Amino acid sequence: AVAAGGTLGILIPPSAVFIIYGIMTQQSIGKLFLAGIFPGILLTLLFIISIYVICQRNPSLGPAGPAVSFKEILMSLTGVGETLVLFFLVMGGLFVGLFSPTEAGGIGAFGALLLAIIRRQLVWRYFIIAIEQTIRTSCMIFIIVSGAVVFGRFLAVTRIPFELASWVESLPLPPVLILVIILLIYGIGGLFMDSLAFMLLTVSIFFPVAMKLGYDPIWFGVIIIIMTEVGAITPPVGVNVFVIKGIAQDVPIEIIFKGISYFIIAFVLCIIFLILFPQIALFLPGFMR
Repeated sequence: AVAAGGTLGILIPPSAVFIIYGIMTQQSIGKLFLAGIFPGILLTLLFIISIYVICQRNPSLGPAGPAVSFKEILMSLTGVGETLVLFFLVMGGLFVGLFSPTEAGGIGAFGALLLAIIRRQLVWRYFIIAIEQTIRTSCMIFIIVSGAVVFGRFLAVTRIPFELASWVESLPLPPVLILVIILLIYGIGGLFMDSLAFMLLTVSIFFPVAMKLGYDPIWFGVIIIIMTEVGAITPPVGVNVFVIKGIAQDVPIEIIFKGISYFIIAFVLCIIFLILFPQIALFLPGFMR
């Protein structure tokens, strides 16, 4: 459950993967952020339903805890109030066009710093560590994006994506079936290599195909990000599973992968809902100024 839930971080904004997709496809990062909110909530609900069904079938997997009053539940949420305010400030500003995604990032960082100072939880040593980690992450993203952009330029020169798009468009298959084939390729690719790296290598090929088929680029981005999430928990390169294994060292990794299989169904259902009802992802971006 923790390994599957950990994938939601790249779907619910702010998401570095959405930023990379937006840069590579020249799409609005703000709209991509907003497009991930409802699908992220939907996937969360599907996870909750999965856990409920699993525990109903085998109560020993999730035994009941002590009874808690509604007041205690509300009191337990007091620690996240400031975080929610900051989240709605950043996303609300993007939604109404008050500031750009870059400005939103700056406001979010400043707000987080201000909260840490007000709570008196920020000491100089931790501040330096945060700066170092930010620099490392930023450099990693810049290098990945730079390599992906160069790779995309080479593909554009060879005209492989455009020829492939034309070929796929000419196939005697309905667009939804071609989309399913693309998603299966992402699913299989995520089994054998890092899902983010696979997305970077293939988005330049499949994005023109999706555009030729008439799919919305923002919606297609959400679908691809969800498939990237699946790659993060499927063997043999399920990064999230190996992270959980490092923490819960007494649990065999094959047991974790077995438990993950229940949540794959939730991912599949989420994608089916998005295909049947694209407005789940496109509703909020449609209001963005």
